[in-house]
Amino acid sequence: MRGVKQSPSRQGQPRHLAWAVMASALVTAGVQANEPAEWHGFIENDSHSRNRVGLTKFRNTAQLEGNKNLGSNGFFDNISIHGTFRATYDGVYDLNDDDFGKNAGSPILLENIGGPVSGAPSLQVPHGGGLVGNGVAFFGFNSTDPNAANYNPNEGLLVLGSRLHEPGGGVTFGVPQRPCDKDGRGCISDYLDYDTSDLRFPEFNERADFIREAYVRADKMLDNGHNVAIKLGKQQIVWGRTDLFRVLDVLNPVDFSRNNIYDELEDIRIPMWMLEAEYQMGSTETFDDLNFSLVWNFDKFRPNNLGQGGTPNSILDAGSFFRGMKNCWDNGCTVSNFAFGELATDFPVGSIGIRGAELPDWNLSNTQVGVKVEGVYRDVGFSLNALSYRSQLPSLRGGGGGAFTVFNPFTGTQVVAPGIPAFDIVFPRLTLFGGSLDFYVDSLKSVFRVEGAYTRGEEFANTLRPDLYSESDVFRWVVGVDRSTWIRPLNDTKAILFSAQLFGQHILDHELEQRALGPVGIPDWEDNYIATLLIKGWWLRDRLSPQIIFAHDFKADATVAEPGVEWIVSDNLKVTAKANIKFGTGARKFDDVRSINPFDPFTAVAPGQPAGESAGLGGFEPLGRFRAGPIGMAQEEDFVSINVRYSF
Repeated sequence: MRGVKQSPSRQGQPRHLAWAVMASALVTAGVQANEPAEWHGFIENDSHSRNRVGLTKFRNTAQLEGNKNLGSNGFFDNISIHGTFRATYDGVYDLNDDDFGKNAGSPILLENIGGPVSGAPSLQVPHGGGLVGNGVAFFGFNSTDPNAANYNPNEGLLVLGSRLHEPGGGVTFGVPQRPCDKDGRGCISDYLDYDTSDLRFPEFNERADFIREAYVRADKMLDNGHNVAIKLGKQQIVWGRTDLFRVLDVLNPVDFSRNNIYDELEDIRIPMWMLEAEYQMGSTETFDDLNFSLVWNFDKFRPNNLGQGGTPNSILDAGSFFRGMKNCWDNGCTVSNFAFGELATDFPVGSIGIRGAELPDWNLSNTQVGVKVEGVYRDVGFSLNALSYRSQLPSLRGGGGGAFTVFNPFTGTQVVAPGIPAFDIVFPRLTLFGGSLDFYVDSLKSVFRVEGAYTRGEEFANTLRPDLYSESDVFRWVVGVDRSTWIRPLNDTKAILFSAQLFGQHILDHELEQRALGPVGIPDWEDNYIATLLIKGWWLRDRLSPQIIFAHDFKADATVAEPGVEWIVSDNLKVTAKANIKFGTGARKFDDVRSINPFDPFTAVAPGQPAGESAGLGGFEPLGRFRAGPIGMAQEEDFVSINVRYSF
């Protein structure tokens, strides 16, 4: 098998610096061990079963959290240390290795709606069996000879999106499914290149993720009555006031590979080495409370973990697309329905796909800095936030446009192909300005939460542009309301909690045009809204707590309902059972770039079509995922789960 992953050697300059500073702080403090450390933690098993797949998670977790007060040292009035450590073993890669482990994947067939033609006697062809048609010279890859340099066998694959939707006459290709130490095809170095050990034991990696938190906090009361608080170390810093979809809460990247969007943010934020300094003024003549804070994220940049091809959870199925496209660039691949918009086509090495991911190196200019003013004015809590940071979501810059040449499979020459689906993954620098409010309305007996954020520098896929992306400012907002309501027929001793949120996103420089065969431009909706609702009650002296969560994506017309019940068996043992059910439109089609005619005339879909201008021929992959959203793209991923946790 080609390209089995080798474990890289990576450096951790910011972590070494942080440990040195923390150690110095502890020595300076003249550590006082008068007070014993406080420790608590839990062990749990979280098991998920998905329709048509079976076991998708058998996650066993042990977490230990401790605090110790070190007292004063003459300058600081109080110094304390905090640590949280987590170890996870996910047994799904051993118990269901036919779907998610060393035996995952199989030979595949790809749609060929232009057949049957000479050499392709059916409407499907195997990986490695594509054509270009009309007797044109062809330069492909080798799927049958293990000794060939371009060997890319038809094994261990899954058709892109096949678990989520039908091919639908669109673009698809094979995605390698096995961990990167079993099959290195499509693994993107330092980004999406998880081997079996990384997947089984996700915290034990070169970034020491088993350390969930490890920081020192020091407080100093000034002569004017104000307080200075410094927190240094690996930590989560929460800027937002809302749940599920983040608006201001973007300091820490997020691990969506654990359970898509459905785990608590506290569990899926990726802790970073950061410094937080607060100047706490307390009550002033104008404000009931006023604080200023500075956050410096000096850790090496980390993007969100989207999951990779072959893992149970890959939000928007993006990890599968990335791995399949990287395999296309490195090893060649067969793409369904591509040439002339209808023939399965074999592309050689260096023709289409993802060339690599440009993750920023560690240096001071690549660190991230934020400031916040937070306070209370007449019972209204507020914050004003500003942040300079790197996008935690990837941007794909491609399309040729003179930036690089690719191999033309129809002529065997190197060419600049306008609009070619060949990409570099980058993480652009962003600037965020925002704020939040929370207040209580007594007449409604409700708490309201409001957040807004204006971000500059975000990049979006855009098939109107020669490089297949464009930049736009984005405004996001959320309004939330919480109310506890007595419903006596259900419970005459405890109120029922209702918590609702409405999220909105507006892309300011949105571009979309209607062409002969469909829409062309930015697939993301110019304006979109997602509503959530939580209903939660308590019975049996708060030991039995059923709840249901709804989320609805308005433009995608996709909904998820997650009923569940939590039973506190004893002071130490808790059992939670849930079901996650989705319904609505599901996957949607959008311009898939094949009709942009990069290899004129062999990829033209109409006589006289100019090169580099899409006619709008669309399919589910790859850009339809942005119209379906994370709920719509997971329509076939209903699951049930049970979580058993023992706390100590």
